[in-house]
Amino acid sequence: MSRGKTLIIGASEKPDRYANRAAHSLVRHGHAIEQVGLREGSVAGNPIQKGLPELTDVDTVTLYVSAKNQPGYYEYIKNLKPRRVIFNPGTENPQFEQELKQEGIEPIEACTLVMLSIGNY
Repeated sequence: MSRGKTLIIGASEKPDRYANRAAHSLVRHGHAIEQVGLREGSVAGNPIQKGLPELTDVDTVTLYVSAKNQPGYYEYIKNLKPRRVIFNPGTENPQFEQELKQEGIEPIEACTLVMLSIGNY
């Protein structure tokens, strides 16, 4: 169980999106989630917020936006001071990963869905 909430960046109401699948899996595994996406909505009984909402107690950020769409989130994520940031397949970003390390935040290149399924989330 995580120490705090998991923030999903790139959340989507579309059931075929991995962010949507991750939201359902995180909730099934007992994790509290927050979601940020381009459109407001709801997934797994939790709202999707637009923009950069003020959040507290974020332990993990899991990214579902490509590297080219991440710069607008750099400072936001660093200011949340999560313990770790998961770069799901297709979101890898060596520059941002290095910045996170300098802030004492652990970058992890992995798949949230796989981590949950094998019990090492």
